[in-house]
Amino acid sequence: MYELSALGFGPFFEDQLPDSDVIPARIAAEHRGGYQVWSKTGAGLARLAGRLTRELEGEAFPGVGDWVTVKSAPGPDQTSIIDSVLTRRTVFIRGAAGRQARGQVVAANVDVVFAVCGLDADYNIRRIERYLARIWASGAQPVVILNKGDVCDAMDKCVAEVEGICIGVPVLGTSALLSKGMEEIHPYIRPGATAAFVGSSGAGKSTLINALLGEDRMATKEIRAHDGRGRHTTTHRQLIVFPRGGLLIDTPGMRELQLPDEEGIGAVFSDIEETSAHCRFGDCSHDSEPGCAVREAVARGEIPAKRLEHYLKLETEAHAYELRHNEHLRRQADRALGRQIASYAGLMRRWKQGK
Repeated sequence: MYELSALGFGPFFEDQLPDSDVIPARIAAEHRGGYQVWSKTGAGLARLAGRLTRELEGEAFPGVGDWVTVKSAPGPDQTSIIDSVLTRRTVFIRGAAGRQARGQVVAANVDVVFAVCGLDADYNIRRIERYLARIWASGAQPVVILNKGDVCDAMDKCVAEVEGICIGVPVLGTSALLSKGMEEIHPYIRPGATAAFVGSSGAGKSTLINALLGEDRMATKEIRAHDGRGRHTTTHRQLIVFPRGGLLIDTPGMRELQLPDEEGIGAVFSDIEETSAHCRFGDCSHDSEPGCAVREAVARGEIPAKRLEHYLKLETEAHAYELRHNEHLRRQADRALGRQIASYAGLMRRWKQGK
């Protein structure tokens, strides 16, 4: 049995219940064709009501961390039916592969998301910026963990480097293998709060969770020596009760993190966003327009050129993803292109007539 408050249930979700007889439950794991759910009566399997399988699309389908209502109390000897999915407080979504897929829920209703990066071949500032964009977009608090300090002689330098580009985001240096730095993570995992760990394969997420738990509960594997990359030890997302209070969500390693929209990018690159307010043109693309304050700041060395390059890359990528998956935006872009072509054709006709 679980105390609902210990699982993260509170007024935000309680206000969504139509009456006191409804049974709320939290999705603890997602398996093919079903879910593991936790409620005040215990744990058990559950599946979506047929109506929901027809009505829900894409990221609206429940994921680990979601609160749902079930028709009967979960238990070991029965499969409950999920009757509704409650509105989320926060949700970490990544762009999914394929033209039809809109997004994939990585973790729902999380309070803090740890972006884990190894201090071996996994170390990549540009990837950290990408993860932070999605965390800010989720509504959760971002924290960067630079793990594997045991294989890096310059951990303090790396922490300072990431702090310099992750404005307002805590950056923690750890060695999960040696259980060092765990005390810096503990304050972010509060009773009733949920923390998710995201990052590349081999970054050490499962090893970190084992170190926090004080036991080898999550399976781990050796990384490849030639490139420092790991295999997907964690094959599915799952909710874990933290002995000190709070919950953890372990997630499979991501070889690629697509941005489904532009949300969160501005928060990661707040220095560029603030500087762009001084550009001559309000729609400045920071490319070749005259009076571009951002380009001027790069020339003065106030903004690193690679940082601006990555900012523009992420914005372009996110906009392209939205165009591929949003029919309305795609039609708008097609109409704009059509107007440009028609305008150009008109200019050419008048030019020929004037010759």
